[in-house]
Amino acid sequence: MSKLVFKQLFEAESSTYTYIVGDDVTKEAVIIDPVDLTAARDAHLIEELGLDVKYALNTHVHADHITGTHALREYLPNAKSALSERSGGRADVYFKQGDHIRIGGFTLDVLETPGHTDGCVSFYVYGCGIVPLVFTGDAVLIRGCGRTDFQQGSSEVLYKSIWERIFTLPRETIIYPAHDYKGLTSSSVGEELAYNTRLLKKKEEFVEVMANLNLPYPKKIDAALPMNLADGDVKYVQNSK
Repeated sequence: MSKLVFKQLFEAESSTYTYIVGDDVTKEAVIIDPVDLTAARDAHLIEELGLDVKYALNTHVHADHITGTHALREYLPNAKSALSERSGGRADVYFKQGDHIRIGGFTLDVLETPGHTDGCVSFYVYGCGIVPLVFTGDAVLIRGCGRTDFQQGSSEVLYKSIWERIFTLPRETIIYPAHDYKGLTSSSVGEELAYNTRLLKKKEEFVEVMANLNLPYPKKIDAALPMNLADGDVKYVQNSK
């Protein structure tokens, strides 16, 4: 029986987690939320593990770092970049709610979880007897959630997404977010249902809390957003001007 290949990697400047998920028998794999600054590191690890990356997946169009999907092409020419069809961004492949990405004996279900941005998705991974995993991007963070005050954000939509698409998963499902700023690495659906005080509020209270976070403007958004809409390709951005 296949075993899951799983690596959680960290990019310190943006506190971003990148994930490599694969099948140890077929060697098919995906990389989730790669960062341009660590593309060479990640590609070297993928080569060492002997993995064949089919897709470089982004959970959404990021505002705090530049995606590594374009940079990875230098090392992984066969890997296709993939993004939600609702994102408005450029990619080789687009996915939507209910799509399935198969890597050997494992399946990634695409769950649309908008609210942080219109094009946010989560990936629910199961198969071969593993405890299921869900990669939640910026939708559910550990004891928190993504902000909703820019880039098509909507607190009402995010609340609905989380309660309908994430909190209905089995309680043992392990949650892996796109970021953490306190050194935490994972949670579970059961944990968040018990301890995520922000998301346990009634919707009206949650919306009020989100409207009064008073967070600073993302410092890299002006550079990162156009690059990420262009799949991380600076030449495409320059030619579009």
